[in-house]
Amino acid sequence: MSMSKDQLSVEAAKLYYQLEYGQQQIAKELNISRPTVSRLLKHAKDNGFVTITITDPFNETVVLANKLKEKFGLKEVRIAQTPSENYDLIIDQISTEAATFLDEVIVDGDTIGIGWGTTIYEVAKKLSHNQLKNVQVVQLKGSITHSKVNTYAHETLSLFADSYHTTGTALPLPVIFDNSEVKHVVEQDRHIQHIMTLQEEANIAIYTVGTTREEALLFQLGYLTDAQRENLQEKAVGDICSRFYNQEGKIASEEINDRTIGIELSELHKKELSILVAGGEHKLDAIKGALRGNYVNTLITDYWTAEKLAD
Repeated sequence: MSMSKDQLSVEAAKLYYQLEYGQQQIAKELNISRPTVSRLLKHAKDNGFVTITITDPFNETVVLANKLKEKFGLKEVRIAQTPSENYDLIIDQISTEAATFLDEVIVDGDTIGIGWGTTIYEVAKKLSHNQLKNVQVVQLKGSITHSKVNTYAHETLSLFADSYHTTGTALPLPVIFDNSEVKHVVEQDRHIQHIMTLQEEANIAIYTVGTTREEALLFQLGYLTDAQRENLQEKAVGDICSRFYNQEGKIASEEINDRTIGIELSELHKKELSILVAGGEHKLDAIKGALRGNYVNTLITDYWTAEKLAD
């Protein structure tokens, strides 16, 4: 009788776990009652005929974060608990994680340098209002464009400033000039020099990476000719603060970099916290390049991207 029950419980378990039959279907298939099916499934688990392994990425994030810290020499890694690789969901979760992290680490007297773009705008929307004193916020790159495509630069600066009860400092210039001569002249203005000094003095920087895909935000803003864009697509994997770099993290075009105004990539690794907030399959190469360039000491990403980076 016991052997018969064992065999029956294995058959029920196969139908339930392998073929995904419902209990009513199994009852009909085996010509038994539904309560009997339930008892047989329990019998199969109790006797070790069925073992269930749940791979929960949420419990693996600490191990994964430590792997990334060691691999890339990072101070801090925060991994958002995203249940899928849906990009909209990834942005929502990593921006929430970033806002929470900022709430934990920002203290009185900090100066925060911020990038712009959709990801950092989402971070800005999720910031808490707090009672910190003497916090300053400054844009890390130029923010003026004639394009109708929204960079959220103004909105992001305003939200950050409101959160920390301060007045944000904008860099009211195009991020990429038509020629380097004009940019160098503009940089001599004492008001612009003050802003650029504030960028360098910021002890915290938060930014994302752009890609070199056709739909990349920076390619939609009218700063580059078709030939310049195609050249970058051949040489670069992404950009930080509109400074394009290759897969090793080296500047991909000195000519375009010389026309770009804002913080130099070499300044980012000097920050107390240089925070990259980015995730998603299409940004993987750009994230890798940024990490290899040693610009980042704090990474906030999603589980699936973190897993690929660790591999």
